[in-house]
Amino acid sequence: MLELGQVRQQEISVDSYSNNVKLLISKKMEFKTLRNIENSFRQIRLYAIVFAVLCISVSGYVVWQSYRFAEEQRQKIYVLDNGKSLMLALAQDASINRPVEGREHVRHFHELFFTLAPDKNAIESNMRRAFNLADKSAFDYYKDLSEKGYYNRIISGNVQQRIEVDSVVCNFDTYPYAVRTYAKQFIIRSSNVTKRNLITSCYLVNSVRSDNNPQGFNIEKFSVVENKDIEVIER
Repeated sequence: MLELGQVRQQEISVDSYSNNVKLLISKKMEFKTLRNIENSFRQIRLYAIVFAVLCISVSGYVVWQSYRFAEEQRQKIYVLDNGKSLMLALAQDASINRPVEGREHVRHFHELFFTLAPDKNAIESNMRRAFNLADKSAFDYYKDLSEKGYYNRIISGNVQQRIEVDSVVCNFDTYPYAVRTYAKQFIIRSSNVTKRNLITSCYLVNSVRSDNNPQGFNIEKFSVVENKDIEVIER
């Protein structure tokens, strides 16, 4: 009987040991499964992050390319050629041409203001056009010459006056823009031609473009710095 009991105890011990081993194996399998699930979740999260970054990058690149394309298209102007065909022209920033427009504005003013003919209507016409390009300082200079009888002598003496602008120096680094003009003035009489050196100074300020002022500038503080005879050429 003792031997049979011992055998049963041994069987129980073996069964208990077997159950413990199975339990341990089961726990290891569960742990391994959990580890696999966690690794899979990490991989899925990594893939999702990479995919999201890739989508954002592609979207950003597409938006940037679209904006760039739109900017390039805005730089193109199509001009209708006599109603038949479209010609491609390139648009430019208006500020790029401002120095050129400023010099042309000053040059045009001097040509109008200092080109005189022995005709009262022609003088007044030129002066009106010149006054559209400048402020009261130009009118004051004209009025001073008029009071001194300068224009009456031009008319009575049948004198022609013209100007050749040598250079227009503008400083576009500071506003209002300081300008100095160097020119030659020719006073043509029937007996001789007087050549004068003319230097003027003024300031340019931005104004509204119009038919009378296409460059969109206005001359301020106009003054004659130098106006002296260089030579007299007999005719």
